[in-house]
Amino acid sequence: MSKHPIKAGLLQVHSVIGLAISLVLAVIGITGATMSFEDEIGASLNAGIMRVEARSAPMLTPDALIARLQAAQDFGHDLGKVSAVTMASDPSRAVRIRFARNEGGSRPSSVFVDPYDGHLLGTPRGEYFFATVRKLHRWLLLPGDANGFGRQITGVVAVGLIVMLVSGIVLRWPRRAGSVKMWLKPNLALRGRGFHWSLHSVAGTWVLVIYLVMALTGLWYSFDWYKNGATWLLSRPSVVAAPMQPKMQPKSPRGTGTGTGATDAAPLALDRAWSAFLHEQGGRFATAQLTLPAGAGTVVRIRSWARDGSHDGARDELRIDAVTGRLVSSEIYADKSIGERVLASVLDIHRGSILGWPGKLLFMVAAALMPLFVVTGFMLYLSRRKHRRMSRPTVGSLVPGE
Repeated sequence: MSKHPIKAGLLQVHSVIGLAISLVLAVIGITGATMSFEDEIGASLNAGIMRVEARSAPMLTPDALIARLQAAQDFGHDLGKVSAVTMASDPSRAVRIRFARNEGGSRPSSVFVDPYDGHLLGTPRGEYFFATVRKLHRWLLLPGDANGFGRQITGVVAVGLIVMLVSGIVLRWPRRAGSVKMWLKPNLALRGRGFHWSLHSVAGTWVLVIYLVMALTGLWYSFDWYKNGATWLLSRPSVVAAPMQPKMQPKSPRGTGTGTGATDAAPLALDRAWSAFLHEQGGRFATAQLTLPAGAGTVVRIRSWARDGSHDGARDELRIDAVTGRLVSSEIYADKSIGERVLASVLDIHRGSILGWPGKLLFMVAAALMPLFVVTGFMLYLSRRKHRRMSRPTVGSLVPGE
């Protein structure tokens, strides 16, 4: 019997979970690293269509831009229903227009248009590639996307990763725990199993905190109970108790209330919501994204980012009735508590961008190292099995009484 039954049990748990989720972890790690600098890569690939020459003429309103785009001979009926419009205060920034999914479930590529005349500038390169990588990262390309089994599978894998991190740090706890060298320096002079163990355990210590952050924030996107629990824990009671109706505007049966029969017959106008947003925000915003309701409602969600915003999660969110111009709800980032700012920045924490580009680079390298642990862990598992077979005595060599 082992002198350390607890560690023996932890090793068994660590090995079994590792073998079960290793391939999925490798896929998640590689795809996560690929997306780390998606915005920067996209800006570089599409520099020619993302900017225009600033002019003295006034920029078109969202409705005028959509009308000009839909009137174009080549794209009038191919792009489908507009789902979002991204405007900028910078007079040299192009407007980006996104489209809703078609009946087949696919989403047409977004387009950039000239904010002064609505002229089509082109479709962004790399958009489909990163969209596919994102689906692989979050849902493993399984049917149903966020509503399918892939979401739960990645959540279970994140839980498994947490268990592996905790068991792994216990298993590698050195006798001289106060020695920084023992914790952080791999022994490159070793060979075989010893080298694999040193590399696996030391590199695991390097990225342990990052992987723990990735797993804990990744669970936010997999399980509603986790998301609701984090919201309850980190939000002020008044925010938790606030009604959620404005976020999903229900259909109104007889054209009454905020959902009118007219919205089913004609596209929802955005200009009134845009004017109300400008009245509320003035010139404080750098970029604003207007997202139309998915159903027959009339409440438009407008997310805006300030010029001095440190990360993507530092945004304001207004919901405005496009028919009346009434402000339905307002979430101002500056007014949020520390916990609510954490909730708003879950994605930025998950990918390290809350620490700026150095954080993104650090998290990218950590994610790219995931296959290393898969390979070294598998090698250690095979070497343990081989060692057990070699140390097991054969029946013919046993002496009577053994």
